[in-house]
Amino acid sequence: MAENKKVSNSPNRGIYLLPNLLTTAGLFSGFFAVVSSMNGHFESAAIAIFIAMIFDGLDGRVARMTNTQSEFGAEYDSMADMVSFGIAPGLVAYNWALSGMGKFGWLAAFVFVAAAALRLARFNTQVGVADKRYFQGLASPAAAGVVASLVWLGTEYEINGHDIGFIMGLITITAGLLMVSNFRYNSFKEVDWKGKVNFIVVLLIVLVFVIVAASPAELLSAIFVLYAASGPITTIRSVKKLKLEHVVGDDEDAEFNTDKTENSPKQQEVDKKDKQPEDL
Repeated sequence: MAENKKVSNSPNRGIYLLPNLLTTAGLFSGFFAVVSSMNGHFESAAIAIFIAMIFDGLDGRVARMTNTQSEFGAEYDSMADMVSFGIAPGLVAYNWALSGMGKFGWLAAFVFVAAAALRLARFNTQVGVADKRYFQGLASPAAAGVVASLVWLGTEYEINGHDIGFIMGLITITAGLLMVSNFRYNSFKEVDWKGKVNFIVVLLIVLVFVIVAASPAELLSAIFVLYAASGPITTIRSVKKLKLEHVVGDDEDAEFNTDKTENSPKQQEVDKKDKQPEDL
């Protein structure tokens, strides 16, 4: 009788299928991007990274909609993001443009991969205490979008990546450094997606979809590059005097992070369980 009671009170160690299936699909897309770049299919590699972003945005939302959040899902998502938005973009950039640059080439790719790992680790330790209106540093999917969109754009115009290896190396390093910076990036979490909008807005959305379908590489490159540049601009405009802690290093003394300790430990735990993969 006691054994039956013990078994019935034991926690359910199963894994929720749907959200983790979406995470696995994102992980597969990131791995496919690496394999495609090794075989010289750089356009497919870049597109695979963007597909990984779609799955990364879906798994967290599906988990919340179906009430299937879990610690396992959050950790698994971080590991998948490391592959899709850290290793994959770094290797795609290396295989496309940096492999002929010697030490500079592989070091530039490594800076991006290491920065993505640091970005993910920092995010996981700040869940529940960071200002949800902003990301601290460029989110890893956005940094991956910068690299992938430029590779896609280059292949679209039949540019030999090795001819612009030095420029691509600088862009890859810059994207990596922005991930570990203290620059603030708008998270767009305050947008009321359930609210009503003017009919003109719907027409503009349709127009955006048409433009994306017509010139996806060009538009995605413009969007991600401008978003990456928005962080330094937003930060400089929001502080009276730019200091080192506003750019890099320990952010606890930064003026724009004074509200980090408002959430209670209980709320921090709730926020960690509800962590959105696209925040990474």
